[in-house]
Amino acid sequence: MLETAPETIATDFEVLDDRFRRYGGDARTERIFTGGRWLEGPAWFPAGRYLVFSDIPNDRIMRWDETTGCVGVLRRDGGYANGHTVDRQGRLVSCEHGGRRVTRTEHDGSVTVLADRLADGRRLNSPNDVVEHSDGSIWFTDPTYGIDTDYEGHRAASETDGCHVYRVDPVDGTVRVVADDLAMPNGLAFSADEQQLYIVDSHRKHVRRFDVAADAGLSGGEVIAECDAGTFDGLRLDDVGRLWLAAHDGLHCIDPDGTLIGKLRLPEVTSNLTFGGPQRNHLFITATTSVYALRVNVTGVRRPDRPWTGPAGGPGR
Repeated sequence: MLETAPETIATDFEVLDDRFRRYGGDARTERIFTGGRWLEGPAWFPAGRYLVFSDIPNDRIMRWDETTGCVGVLRRDGGYANGHTVDRQGRLVSCEHGGRRVTRTEHDGSVTVLADRLADGRRLNSPNDVVEHSDGSIWFTDPTYGIDTDYEGHRAASETDGCHVYRVDPVDGTVRVVADDLAMPNGLAFSADEQQLYIVDSHRKHVRRFDVAADAGLSGGEVIAECDAGTFDGLRLDDVGRLWLAAHDGLHCIDPDGTLIGKLRLPEVTSNLTFGGPQRNHLFITATTSVYALRVNVTGVRRPDRPWTGPAGGPGR
């Protein structure tokens, strides 16, 4: 473990609409880690009070401890992991470019493969970002970034008919396409009531909103925001439904009506974010080589609960 005193920079909130004026936070933004090559996938573990994130080209998964300020390597040879989430049983679910798969790390440290290929045997491209639905299903995006070069994975030909969004059934583990009309699906997030799913298409530089049916089918898919600075990557929602999107110049805050109301500007190209801390108001941001953190006066969306159904189980092989 390496303990370092965090560097600080002046927090730069840019107000573009008066609705953003009442939102703010710390006057100084901490840089709690630096020295990566391309950082992604921040995921907050509330029980342990630590943050997990990926340093993809260096093929390592990192861990920052809130109680000590220490940063260490959680896992080397992590399959060129990209996005992560924490499921409702406190387990790490990861998208691995190298293995072209989605995995779950069990409480005993063993790894369960949730998805790595389609029903006909074709391998996935390189799973990128992942979320869990309250019914226990796992939803993930599958662009080709991890197989386009050897920088973030292993160069290889795509075996699928495109870059899609998939759902892993929580009962039988089947993997099915839920969205097939995106060029490069990237970040994704459910609304608080899970009736909408937001998906970033990084190639087309926009984010779309889909309606989620009771049978997990998607409809709609209208574009609700275009990126004016590079492209969008990861995203999260706050507790009143605003979107916070990672872009090249920092985080963009989008009102539910689609208006860009403000930005949190950062000095590096921003890749992803998550809300953490006991009040879900500690904002963690991965940006090229560094992880930034600040407390804000908004809170991340609270995920709907589902009843406890017994010991860990579900899909895997």
